[in-house]
Amino acid sequence: MTASNILLIQTDQLVDRVLPAYGDLVCHAPHINALAERGTVFETAYCNFPLCGPSRFSMATGQYASRVGAWDNGAEWPAEIPTYAHYMRSAGYLTCLAGKMHFVGPDQLHGFEQRLTSDIYPSDFLWSADWAQTDFHGATDERMVTECGPSARTVQIDYDEETTFEAVRWLYDYRQGRDQRPFFLHVSYTHPHDPYLCHERHWALYEDRDIPMPRVFSLPDEAHDPHSLRILKQHGLHGLSVSHDQVRRARRAYYGSVSFIDELVGQLVATLAAADLMRSTVIIFTSDHGEMFGERGLWLKKMFFEPAMRIPMIVVDPSVPNGSRVRTPVSLVDILPTCLTFAGRDLCDDPEAPDVLDGTDMMSLPGGDTERPVYSELLSEGTPAPAFMIRKGPYKYITCELYPDMLFDLSEDPDELCNLAERPEHATRMTEFAAEARARWDTAALSRDIRRSQRRRKLINAALAQGDKTTWDYIPPPRDPWYRGDGDYNSWAFDHLPLRRRK
Repeated sequence: MTASNILLIQTDQLVDRVLPAYGDLVCHAPHINALAERGTVFETAYCNFPLCGPSRFSMATGQYASRVGAWDNGAEWPAEIPTYAHYMRSAGYLTCLAGKMHFVGPDQLHGFEQRLTSDIYPSDFLWSADWAQTDFHGATDERMVTECGPSARTVQIDYDEETTFEAVRWLYDYRQGRDQRPFFLHVSYTHPHDPYLCHERHWALYEDRDIPMPRVFSLPDEAHDPHSLRILKQHGLHGLSVSHDQVRRARRAYYGSVSFIDELVGQLVATLAAADLMRSTVIIFTSDHGEMFGERGLWLKKMFFEPAMRIPMIVVDPSVPNGSRVRTPVSLVDILPTCLTFAGRDLCDDPEAPDVLDGTDMMSLPGGDTERPVYSELLSEGTPAPAFMIRKGPYKYITCELYPDMLFDLSEDPDELCNLAERPEHATRMTEFAAEARARWDTAALSRDIRRSQRRRKLINAALAQGDKTTWDYIPPPRDPWYRGDGDYNSWAFDHLPLRRRK
């Protein structure tokens, strides 16, 4: 079997329910929808950590965050832990990254042979969590829902447009180049991450559309669980009166940002077609986590509720002519083993493999195994102690040693309003879930390791604030493809990719 090229497209904070492929009737996303029609749509896909950095580290290593030290957005990605880029490079792939990844630490490549852009966020320990904090100044405030709408430009728009430009150019260069290796290209965007701002043309797409509102509006304090109250305070939203019009504007701008991403996805797919790479390239479309989207009065992530956890997962395999839908639950740790299968590798058969991956090749899963369990963790500033989620069948179990346990039956209660944890009829199920959680996670050891890491990084941050600042940020090397007198002008000028004529 010839190894396939792989284009991994990842968005930031995109909940599956806003896409037409997942049932939305309002969102304008024709290019993503076209991928869904051609590919395999995984109807129940989850992140393994509802926060950007740890989610991406878990995905990249194929292991849960608690196993690789991905505590929060300011935790270092150790260079000794292999990532998807190392595995794919070892399998004979040319590996390249364009866009956001949240690498923290001096290694800003993690196996990628090429990197086309800088990251959009700090690479040092600036965003380290501190469980002693009860608020979180500097990252979010009430403007996330009070200042939403169209914008001429934002830094995030600039970043994602640059990411697309570089990725498109790279694909053309690859097609014209001499490197015969298949490629693994990860194009990673920051939209539709807050703030909820979008281009005027994408805002206008929803001028006469009936923007769906939250199914559950803001709840009184007594109806919230303790974790939700903590998150509301950290995000600067506790006690804030948000009007229906403000919620509608925020959600409309989010839809606009999704349409912006769809436009960029269309550019990438069009480039594959123009460069005659479509038939040899697997496309994987996903996100790092979801978005609460105003449900329960909550926004952003750091929650185990469905909107923050659910993500799109679409795989387009050019060797499979027709699209399909799979009900079996999957998660981001399944991406690495799936890519290795497309590369013709299986770590399960490799006695020298350094780690046992936590995921499975998604394409080999039976389509209707709804009992397959999914696990997720929250170890960052959103919680004062490690918190965990197990989704198995229709039930979701959430546990944290400092909060009451929660149990939801998603088949009967999709909005997670009825906590069944104390119901006598679920006592056996709760005992089984609790036993599974204890067997999987050592809460005491995790708490000890996380607190020590937080203290270390706090000391390092304070020390590096003195004197000259040292940075780990990655700045791409300058690229000058224009004619500078080396060689023959015509040879340079006619180094082009001819247009393929359709017969």
